[in-house]
Amino acid sequence: MNAYVALLRAVNVGGTGKLPMSDLKAMCQRAGLLEVRTYIASGNVVFASREPEARVKAALEAALEAYAGKPVGVLVRTAAEMAEVVAGNPFPDAAPGRTVAIFLDEPPPRDAVERATGRADEEIRLGRREIYVHYGDGMGRSRLKIPAARAGTARNINTVTRLADMAAELG
Repeated sequence: MNAYVALLRAVNVGGTGKLPMSDLKAMCQRAGLLEVRTYIASGNVVFASREPEARVKAALEAALEAYAGKPVGVLVRTAAEMAEVVAGNPFPDAAPGRTVAIFLDEPPPRDAVERATGRADEEIRLGRREIYVHYGDGMGRSRLKIPAARAGTARNINTVTRLADMAAELG
């Protein structure tokens, strides 16, 4: 049995993609996922499954598309991978609320940092399947655009740490 974290793209952010977490939990349970728990209303779910990551991702994306009537991106990580994301944070002394991990399906391209535009005081580092960004002045005023992050979804380090802890409790 594997413990997983699923991160949904563009759910309950800025008034778009409204999905009550109770509906998400029920959807996951109908898909055969076990010990399902959600965390804050921005599309974070922790669960257990015997299925491999690719199969879990496909099942969730199909269920979400049926619910929403359009594709909803899902990024999946095992409990161990989430712990690695926390441990790999290249900005451990920075404010965790101003530091994000942008989750991707594939490793970021090597030129992802160079191709970023609108950069001011933001610091960017590449991870295994993540892009880490520290927003020195906060995200609210940032004009940063990272083309390689377009298909990803970001969570601040506080959220990533809590999700890693929740996943660790399952497995």
